[in-house]
Amino acid sequence: MKLNLTRPVIFFDLEATGTNVAADRIVEICVLKINPDGTEEIRTRRINPTIPIPPEVTKIHGISDEDVKDEPTFKSIARGLLDFIGNADLAGYNSNKFDVPMLIEEFYRAGIEFPMENRSLIDIQNIFHQMEQRTLVAAVKFYCNREHIGAHGAEADVRATYDVLLAQLEKYKDVQFTDKEGRISVPIVNDMQSLSTFTTNKDWVDFAGRMVYDKDGKELFNFGKHKGKRVEDVFRTEPSYYDWIMNGDFALSTKRTIEKIKLRGLQSRFGK
Repeated sequence: MKLNLTRPVIFFDLEATGTNVAADRIVEICVLKINPDGTEEIRTRRINPTIPIPPEVTKIHGISDEDVKDEPTFKSIARGLLDFIGNADLAGYNSNKFDVPMLIEEFYRAGIEFPMENRSLIDIQNIFHQMEQRTLVAAVKFYCNREHIGAHGAEADVRATYDVLLAQLEKYKDVQFTDKEGRISVPIVNDMQSLSTFTTNKDWVDFAGRMVYDKDGKELFNFGKHKGKRVEDVFRTEPSYYDWIMNGDFALSTKRTIEKIKLRGLQSRFGK
């Protein structure tokens, strides 16, 4: 099967020093670009994270400090990577929760704004978990009827992710899905925007999920002592909470969103 594309889609996978988007760094990235004509371009690069890789993490992906000490930093490859990605949609396995926020964070650290407007996000894990609820290794076995060789290597994982999506499109063609509200749809179709709608958490305000939208479209804190409270209300009654977040160990993408909400509240209060 060939993907139905109106623009390129990027399948990508990251290996990192850990899973904390705000504190950890990328050590390997693989990017598989599928063009609308079906042609493929793939790039795999190890990256010097400039911080130590914990031994327990090395045991998972097999990449040590010694392996990356002579590799380029993310900042040095950021502009070329952004050019390669272009306006492509983004796809991956658990990508909405980890790979996309981590990638955006690295671009912020490099002083580059990564444009997300009109870009579809397709999380193959969300399709899998909502339809079958298993892991990538199990997904390859279930959908592709083969063993996943080279798990936790970026290129092996990204190839497996692409293969799983193609198999999912075949398996769930015309299959109905009932959501938590009882609404019935046929969500797995060969269209990137539709897959993005099915796999993206529309309740999240920021990529880290620190804030969510309420039924009126207002931002609520999704953590800490103010969980469930509207962000603007908290900043109005406890201004120091804004400073605590901005000086804390939060993802830069979260802080950028917080800044926008704070500015919007000030403009509303002062009529600007």
